[in-house]
Amino acid sequence: MNSAHPHQHADAACCGSDCAAAPAMFQPAASGATPVEPQRFRIANMDCASEESEIRRVLEGMEGIHGLQFNLGDRELAIVADDHSLPLALEAIRKAGFKPEPLDTDPSAAVAAAASPTGFWMTWGKSLGALGLAVAAEGLAFAFPDSQPIKVLGMALAAAAIALSGFSVYGKGLAALRQGRLNINALMTVAVTGAFLIGQWPEAAMVMALYAIAEAIESRAVDRARGAIKSLLALAPEQAEVRQLDGSWERIGVKVVAVDATVRIRPGERVPLDGIVTLGQSAIDQSPVTGESLPVDKVPGDEAFAGTINQSGALEIRVTAPASDSTLARIIHAVEQAQSSRAPTQRFVDRFAAIYTPAVFILAVAVALLMPWFMGLTWMQAAYKALVLLVIACPCALVISTPVTVVSGLAAAARRGILIKGGAYLEDARKIKAVALDKTGTITEGKPRLVAFEAVDTRVDPQVLEGLAKSLASRSDHPVSKAIADGVSRAVQEVGEFQAVAGRGVQGVMEGQPYVLANHRWIEERGQCSAELEARLAIHEQAGRTVTLLASSERVMAICAVADTIKPSSAQAVADLKALGVTPVMLTGDNVATAQTVGKQAGISEVRGNLLPEDKLRAIGELQQRLGATAMTGDGINDAPALAQADIGFAMGGAGTHTAMEAADVVVMNDDLRRLPETIRLSKRTHAVLWQNIALALGIKLVFLLLAIFDDASMWMAVFADMGASLLVVFNGLRLLGKRAGK
Repeated sequence: MNSAHPHQHADAACCGSDCAAAPAMFQPAASGATPVEPQRFRIANMDCASEESEIRRVLEGMEGIHGLQFNLGDRELAIVADDHSLPLALEAIRKAGFKPEPLDTDPSAAVAAAASPTGFWMTWGKSLGALGLAVAAEGLAFAFPDSQPIKVLGMALAAAAIALSGFSVYGKGLAALRQGRLNINALMTVAVTGAFLIGQWPEAAMVMALYAIAEAIESRAVDRARGAIKSLLALAPEQAEVRQLDGSWERIGVKVVAVDATVRIRPGERVPLDGIVTLGQSAIDQSPVTGESLPVDKVPGDEAFAGTINQSGALEIRVTAPASDSTLARIIHAVEQAQSSRAPTQRFVDRFAAIYTPAVFILAVAVALLMPWFMGLTWMQAAYKALVLLVIACPCALVISTPVTVVSGLAAAARRGILIKGGAYLEDARKIKAVALDKTGTITEGKPRLVAFEAVDTRVDPQVLEGLAKSLASRSDHPVSKAIADGVSRAVQEVGEFQAVAGRGVQGVMEGQPYVLANHRWIEERGQCSAELEARLAIHEQAGRTVTLLASSERVMAICAVADTIKPSSAQAVADLKALGVTPVMLTGDNVATAQTVGKQAGISEVRGNLLPEDKLRAIGELQQRLGATAMTGDGINDAPALAQADIGFAMGGAGTHTAMEAADVVVMNDDLRRLPETIRLSKRTHAVLWQNIALALGIKLVFLLLAIFDDASMWMAVFADMGASLLVVFNGLRLLGKRAGK
């Protein structure tokens, strides 16, 4: 992330719950202090935002802690701390009910542990076993209500069920109560213990067992959202066919393949590593990395990305990055960092929950103490009603509603080749009122193409003229010459006495006759211009084309018009932006005539040309003042100042480029401008789902709270209200995964 970005803050680098949302970064040590390496730990029972908040709170304000980075998907925490402060931090985390375990530098073991089927089934086995014991206790209490021996057996079964399913909850809940903090675990600990003590032990066991099952379902659902990104990593094969020193081929693990090694990919195989094609031609399905729906043709010199699928022909590539630094790996890493950041709605929910939970606890105490006096209830009835309130009001659904929705939105975007670097940008994209678009490489293809070839000398066959032009152009490495050579399909002739004339063009002799491929200026200097020719050239120049002329020693023979053509998707993207109420503006360093021509083709009415980087910076400021939140779209390199000034910076063509990933808030991996309106639509949907979840969570809680206070409500009803609300908001958030981004 560009350090100059005025609206970015190191969210994950601070311990407070009110940090601004940005990709997780480490906050540097104080000026003059020795930099501290992050120490990584796995915390098996840390898998949701509420537990992250608990750890943040216990470390808040602790001296010597320079930064925190949470990776909830792998249940990892990295701590940047002084040597003397790290043990104190770990002890504080343990007192809060968590067990941090040191990690090796290789994260693969942690990933495997997080996804371990054994751990998953152990959790479910314990929860279902506890549910069976709770059902047995409930059955005994129902069948033999007055039998003392059966009652003792039932209490034993209930206690076993609570111990089996609630050990972790009790550990964290008691730790929170000792420190005077009221969180979800503290509420459940008080409610279950209180119910058991007042003789409602079957319900206490059932509450804890159902709560554990609900937690397991939620955890699995959240893992599904996070796993949508990690599943991309599995797309890259574990082995690659690598050329050895003696010329033979051998399959070896991708982790040990060196940069610059030559790898062979057969038709139908996945590309194992990032590289440059050195031999062969084929079409490659790049959808896992860039989201492109159609395969892309690859020839020597083109890039190939790990995890993409070679379709038609064998290829050899020169490896350009190790497996740990492939484009696919960097995408996953960036999204994991984005998951660690806290979106604005999530920060609001955390602040609300910090007030809501103590308020509910106070309300429950008031019900227990006052209802016997004002409502005529017995003390046992009032205590039971208060405990029911605690279970109903448990803020789990509210706290879990935002992170699962944000993670689902980030994953849905990544599947479409849109790399959003934080929940804040996912939420704020809906506010965009204007988009500033760079021309070259954003609206246009970014490379010149031959768009017109006109014969001027009608006495010569046009095919002969094309052959002469291509023969001269193919000897030059100038971009315009390359465009002419690529745009003409005639055979190349031998060129003698070839010479490139700086600022003019090229010249050479073919079949004993001298020819030039010259710009307008050189033709004028040679005295070969005419009024008729000037009129024909003016038409092309007004359209923003670069004109090159083929001429003999006597006359101009042909006109070659070259231009940077508009991308097929640009006009549709601009139309989609306008339909969303967003004003597109072109900012380019190219001349005004060319800019206006391209703007007209794309459907952009506000066009500004001849802009230097500082001019673009000022233009962004002016658009922000005039229209509101403004996004900038560029290549992430030349447009860095404007990207930094914009409310959200979009980098085009990010596949494989470190600079673009660092400079922008959103990276479009396939150069398709239509991803901008998709991002805005996805942001609107995500925002809607976030507030649907908040309304559902609070609405259900409110209804059952009123029922608990003014009517009969049992703990069964309470736990189903809490569990139902939690599952409802989780699955509502997961809907974002099931649809195409922005649709």
